[in-house]
Amino acid sequence: MKPHVVIIMADQLRYDALGRGFTPEIDSIGKEGARFERAYTSCPLCVPARGGFFTGMCPNKNGSLINPWEKADKRYGDVRQGVDNLYTLMEREWDSVHSGKQHLFTEGGKLEDRPDSLTRWCSTEKTYRQYLAENGKPAPGGERFRTHVPEMVDGKATKVSSYSNAETGCYEPGEKWYFDVYFADKAVEGIQKRDPAKPLLLNAMFLAPHPPLQIPEPWYGKVGKAEVELPDNVGVYCEHQSPLQMYNLTGVVGAGYSREHWAEAWRVYLGLVSMLDRCVGRVLDELKRQGIYDESLIMFTSDHGEMLGSHALFQKMCMYEESVRTPVYVKFPASSGLHKGAVCQEPVSHLDILPTLCDYLGLCTGNDMDGQSLMPLLHGEKTGVLERDLFIQYDGNGSRSNFQRCVVSGNYKLIADIFKDEIYYELYDLEKDVQEMDNLMFQEEYDGRACAMAEALARHMKDTGDLLTLPELRPKEFREKYEEFSNQ
Repeated sequence: MKPHVVIIMADQLRYDALGRGFTPEIDSIGKEGARFERAYTSCPLCVPARGGFFTGMCPNKNGSLINPWEKADKRYGDVRQGVDNLYTLMEREWDSVHSGKQHLFTEGGKLEDRPDSLTRWCSTEKTYRQYLAENGKPAPGGERFRTHVPEMVDGKATKVSSYSNAETGCYEPGEKWYFDVYFADKAVEGIQKRDPAKPLLLNAMFLAPHPPLQIPEPWYGKVGKAEVELPDNVGVYCEHQSPLQMYNLTGVVGAGYSREHWAEAWRVYLGLVSMLDRCVGRVLDELKRQGIYDESLIMFTSDHGEMLGSHALFQKMCMYEESVRTPVYVKFPASSGLHKGAVCQEPVSHLDILPTLCDYLGLCTGNDMDGQSLMPLLHGEKTGVLERDLFIQYDGNGSRSNFQRCVVSGNYKLIADIFKDEIYYELYDLEKDVQEMDNLMFQEEYDGRACAMAEALARHMKDTGDLLTLPELRPKEFREKYEEFSNQ
């Protein structure tokens, strides 16, 4: 029988929240398997991030570019018909179970509403809302935990939208009624009711640590103030940081908070991360009770990261490491022969996950996938899989509005931040400047590297059918335009 496969995904988890003593259960997956220390999402936004993860195709090619909240731009949120995904590839041979957030949107209707779906949908955000309504309980959050922001719709008109902010509070109804405890309950129930004649496929999609930062005890008080160590870039709008972020939700919400407020937001966020860890632990415990843990392929990741005050920004929706870098931990079955504790420092993409699973599990897909199998890397072969650039894109939140394109080439990252007819460039050396506080676009000696990376990014955009085009980068003209300004 093929191995059991368990995919555990967090939402909006900073890569640097792990390994700090708050996540022993999640850390155990990495210790018993492989840790990819430089893994990147294909898009720092929930729906297109999952579109890339579950199809192995970049947003331009699978069609999912944004969260499809606005009717005028809804067509840009769905994965195109005919594109295979992890569920459709595996649900016939595996006993497919889903619990938690379902943000893989597909053209022609919701994935869970397919008449031919063989997946057991144990819980989704819809069933969670029904669960609260049936028991007379309020959902976490509310007006205090949301901020009004401008959002362009269809490239023609600006509306006022409301999105989560960095306010904190205690969710008084208690943890029994919280998103992720409910999702963990249903995931455990799904494992218990599995079909023993088939290998298990579990997609456990948690919401934590996505805001609102209103969380229940004991997690609200779990982390003390003294345990919070803020990175240097928290609450700092760096000199030569893109001013166009102030047109984006990230800057509109994040710029209003002091470093002291961010310390409290971090305290509560880490409490929420601790709760996520306990939920993950419950899933792992049930796999062990069922006697299938050792022979399960278990993967832990997050759809994207969270700025949480870094660069004075909040949420994701930008190309800084805190937003686009994601943890990827993979534990293989004991019989696989793959050694434990491998740490991979090479840049890899979420787009590589499905090709890797297809390679390991012997699956065939009709997709022309953009990712590459990481199995040669896991076997210790440093092949051409590493000799490539990684590309990331962002096309707006609930509609196409703000745009960003990014290329990661070895230790360097080039960002093109685009709003209307303006493009602001940032270049960072991630080995020397992991917090990205020194924009090398303002140092002439890096002009050649910046131009080469911009050319690679423009080629990728053209080759993948991007709706945008990137003009030739002229570093000297860029500096003359912006170097008189300061973001301090």
